[in-house]
Amino acid sequence: MHGVAGILRSVTTSQPAIKAAPAELIPAETLSELNLRRDGAGWWQLAGHGGLILVSGLIWGDARLPWALRLPALLLLGWGLAFAFCAMHECGHRTAFASRRLNDAVAWWAGVLSFYNADFYRRYHQWHHRHTHQPGLDPELEDPPPTSRWAYLLELSGLPWWIGKLRSHAAGLRGDFSGRPYIPAEAAPALRRSIRLQFAVYGLVLLLSIPGGNGVLLWQWLLPLALGQPLLRFVLLAEHGGCSTAADVLRNTRTTRTLAPLRWLMWNMPFHVEHHLMASIPFHALPAAHGWIAGRLEHNDPGYLAVHRAFLADPSRLALPPA
Repeated sequence: MHGVAGILRSVTTSQPAIKAAPAELIPAETLSELNLRRDGAGWWQLAGHGGLILVSGLIWGDARLPWALRLPALLLLGWGLAFAFCAMHECGHRTAFASRRLNDAVAWWAGVLSFYNADFYRRYHQWHHRHTHQPGLDPELEDPPPTSRWAYLLELSGLPWWIGKLRSHAAGLRGDFSGRPYIPAEAAPALRRSIRLQFAVYGLVLLLSIPGGNGVLLWQWLLPLALGQPLLRFVLLAEHGGCSTAADVLRNTRTTRTLAPLRWLMWNMPFHVEHHLMASIPFHALPAAHGWIAGRLEHNDPGYLAVHRAFLADPSRLALPPA
């Protein structure tokens, strides 16, 4: 937890991460077009993601179907639930839809599905964007990255994530946001209410499942979510892992060229440099933005397997390098 102390020491003196001026990379007229928020794209994406969760959940939950069909559905359900994080992330930026209220509502429910709290995450993530991959400032570096194969595999298992989430939610339920400078005191009551409401939803689902004895919270949510976490950890570790700690988004963030189904499931988050450089650009416009800036990226890697082969061969690559 040395990172939290570093944040507290540095917050009053450090400057936000330096970002290349988008106008230097993309013509102003094109940038203005890319920044347009279109409800249609958001609804199509949300409907597809929700449909994946619904259909795979129905197949997995139907004991009459053969296991050869149910087990792949279980995995797809897990990925759909875990990657609801990506929906929460995009709507947390309030760029998926034109309406702020709709963005916030979708983000909150996506957080419920993925075991995040969207209201807490929005503030946490703002600091991540402001101080991207800078030790002592970026809250994503509160816990040091894995630097051994065992620690790397443990990270991919999702177990550290579960432990961290349970501790964070427990503190939030108490209204304890100490050591988190990105949570101002005046925001704490609203965040506590949001987290308590989220756990009230979990409690309600649990109570409703007791009469039927169907264990829906376990079998339709916790188990699939646990199975979906390793793939989410796999892609998130690549976003900044092994990148420079310089205050330069073109160097401290990685774009990963991957398969279209995974890009879709991630709401185009693999275009991660583009997102950090121009966070106001909606997810559906990030591929077009990539076409303009691809030649300027230090990390424009050909797939997650290539990135992780390097990590697995030498986990010390994940150690925070000098700026």
